[in-house]
Amino acid sequence: MHQLRNIQRRTAALLVLAGLWAPFAVLAQTAPPALSKVRISTSLGDFEAELYADKAPKTVANFLQYVNDKHYDGTIFHRVIAGFMVQGGGYDAQYRERKTRAPVQHEGRQALAAGLKNTTGTLAMARTNDPQSATSQFFINVVDNAFLDPSFQSFGYTVFGKVTSGMDVVQKIRTTPTGAGGPFPSDVPRTPVIIQSITLLK
Repeated sequence: MHQLRNIQRRTAALLVLAGLWAPFAVLAQTAPPALSKVRISTSLGDFEAELYADKAPKTVANFLQYVNDKHYDGTIFHRVIAGFMVQGGGYDAQYRERKTRAPVQHEGRQALAAGLKNTTGTLAMARTNDPQSATSQFFINVVDNAFLDPSFQSFGYTVFGKVTSGMDVVQKIRTTPTGAGGPFPSDVPRTPVIIQSITLLK
């Protein structure tokens, strides 16, 4: 035990000298457990989801940082396609885009190898055509979307969690009437579906 403490002290000293101790300390404190759970409270009700940090660690850490920063509070599900998915986390009710941090590294293939697929109820990161562009927006698969899974030809979309309770609320979101809204020509809920908060459950 004494030898272990000495090793820890020497490691800390080296990190301080290298100017790396503060980031290391923050990372050590904020690294999520292998399995964590969040409650997503919306204007149509609440649902809960498990997050799999053991299978998509950078993606879950990124998502939880946005949760801790209250980034999602007051954002909307701005894209709802009943036979596909519901997407949110990027715009407020006035369609103003929220400022985001740098994109998170794509972990789709790693998550797929660990068993995470774009099946009904799973959470995945939204992105542009650039695989390395995911920031805060996420979507919930409301049907099995195997074509979104990574393959040899495609990076696909990183799955990082799954709805565990309140799927009836997600069903309400998927069936809400949609049309044009803000800068979007279609698929926008006519009555805004607001994410009131996302809370990490202890």
